[in-house]
Amino acid sequence: MSITPYLTLAAILFCIGLYGALSKKNAIIVLLSIELMLNAVNLNLIAFAKYGPKPGLAGQIFSLFNITVAAAEVAVGIAILINLYRNRGTTDVTDMDTMKR
Repeated sequence: MSITPYLTLAAILFCIGLYGALSKKNAIIVLLSIELMLNAVNLNLIAFAKYGPKPGLAGQIFSLFNITVAAAEVAVGIAILINLYRNRGTTDVTDMDTMKR
């Protein structure tokens, strides 16, 4: 089996995530789109770790590190969104461009 199907799937997932992050106005959808993009990167890392020119564990280790960073990003992002929703009553990203109340 070759690496091409994995890279194609990762490219499709990344493009879907990029479209969602750039075009949607709901902050929760933007966070989910960023997670989809990070999962596409993880798929690339694992595919290159298995089928790359020099197979090894480096891609898998980077993927685990990426998963932990993504989990921390979601926790902080959701906490910020909950606080902004309590203060402003909306999750629209166009309303969240200033730091003032």
